[in-house]
Amino acid sequence: MKINKLVLGLGLVSIAFTGCKSTQIASTKTKATATIPAMLTATDAVVAKKGAMTPAEIKAWPHMDIFKDSVPGISLERAYEFVKGKKATTVIVGIIDSGVDVEHEDLKDVLWTNPKEIAGNGIDDDKNGYVDDMHGWNFLGGEKGTLAPEQLEVTRMLKAAKVRFDGKTVEDIATADKADFAMYQKLKEAYTKKAEGGIKTLERMNFLMDAISTIKTHLGKDDFTLSDVTTIKTEDTDLGQKVAAITAVYGRGASEKDIAEYRESLVSNKQYDMDFNGRVTGDDANDWSTKSYGNNNVIGGGKDELHGTHVAGIVAASRNNGIGMNGVAKNVQIMTVRAVPDGDEYDKDVALAIRYVVDNGAKVVNMSFGKAFSPHSKWVYDAMKYAEKHDVLLVKAAGNNGEDIDLPSYVHFPTDSPINGADEIVDNILTVGAMSRHFDENLCATFSNYGKTRVDIFAPGLEIYSTVPKDNGYLSIQGTSMASPEVAGVAALVRSYYPSLSASQVKYIIINSGIEYNKEVIVPGTKSRENPEGERKNFNDLSVNGRILNAYNALYMADVMVNGK
Repeated sequence: MKINKLVLGLGLVSIAFTGCKSTQIASTKTKATATIPAMLTATDAVVAKKGAMTPAEIKAWPHMDIFKDSVPGISLERAYEFVKGKKATTVIVGIIDSGVDVEHEDLKDVLWTNPKEIAGNGIDDDKNGYVDDMHGWNFLGGEKGTLAPEQLEVTRMLKAAKVRFDGKTVEDIATADKADFAMYQKLKEAYTKKAEGGIKTLERMNFLMDAISTIKTHLGKDDFTLSDVTTIKTEDTDLGQKVAAITAVYGRGASEKDIAEYRESLVSNKQYDMDFNGRVTGDDANDWSTKSYGNNNVIGGGKDELHGTHVAGIVAASRNNGIGMNGVAKNVQIMTVRAVPDGDEYDKDVALAIRYVVDNGAKVVNMSFGKAFSPHSKWVYDAMKYAEKHDVLLVKAAGNNGEDIDLPSYVHFPTDSPINGADEIVDNILTVGAMSRHFDENLCATFSNYGKTRVDIFAPGLEIYSTVPKDNGYLSIQGTSMASPEVAGVAALVRSYYPSLSASQVKYIIINSGIEYNKEVIVPGTKSRENPEGERKNFNDLSVNGRILNAYNALYMADVMVNGK
């Protein structure tokens, strides 16, 4: 499932978005010998930015510098100053997502184009199994169109398990089937919890739409602003509750249109519908033997590609062209692969998408999606190992559940650490948590997953301004889905200027070159009505090294590793 949250506020649920020490540098597996001075890491004296930021500053915050701006951005301009005059090579970045608007003004000049394919001739010129794959491939499409809504994986798995176990108790189950029955019970519990959550969210949206209607009647207007709402004084309890709710939602940037569209998406939601089958590819998602399916429509249909377009812009929107916004990396080509529907992705699509980008030359791959269950996880693990063998770095979002994903009961697929406490099965995957622009106790995004073992780095993931499809649009969205491409962009920068470094070495550099924040923060997901202050932990305890992404430090460390300064 795409893991971003639109900035609607009110917890509006996801629309789903210099010190003097020395540092030892090495691949995470192969130790190197270079020792370098510490970089931009001593932040104890840094004071968080005071006062309100302007809209323009908020749009630009992910690229700011903590020492210059007192905002925990990735020091991008400082990074480009560091590599000024240095030779760069082009890096292909795979975007495995919902699709990308390849006609967007800020993306059309940074697209990967298959040099071995002739556009529109209906022939698989490069004989890779995919006809006319000029800018990538769509594993969600077929002759019947393109897949948009989908079920959650828990829905699909529960539907299959019900055939065997519905109506049975544990006493009815043979010993050989008890493990499968235990999984069936786990699926039932998870499905019920998620479905009930969906119902509550829809009820909340219905309440907000009713509140808007009531306020319109009270004001005698067909449209109103936040200022209009704040003028309402009433002793009517019902009206007062509605005014308070709309004031909070509108105060965080939402509009009637946003709420109505989100409500409509919930009404048309197929994630919990066991009778729904949205797959139009013509293949069997449970059969690995058939691999050449889909079509070359990487844009998708309707609003499906909003998520992927936003992600692509964060990585590589054309820099310094005087329009829109700047992506993290230049000297990059975006390869688009559609494998993420509005629902949970299929393991088969993900595994084939990874193999596709690897086979076509990507050196960095962004994967801003995830799910709680994975019936064919081995196919994905094998694809990860295939990427590792071909020296490709995979960057993935940690997820937006506000959970400690180190807990034995929690696995966020795809993962390089399927068993808690065990070694990673590959050394080419970075898992990314999301952070805010506030360099204080509110540093972590409230929704971000975290974990001392399973989350490698935190990166900007709140109020992220980037490209969206249709009419060359731009929008601020939040989520670990937005943090992951910040890291992918920096990884592409490193691989562009220091191409001799392996995927494993780039992973090490990004984890160990980040800015330290050795203070307590509010742990994501711990604020509630019962505990409005939330729980506190040292930021070091929320990821592998307790660091936040820094492009300058990453390039500096890469330079020392390669040139030995």
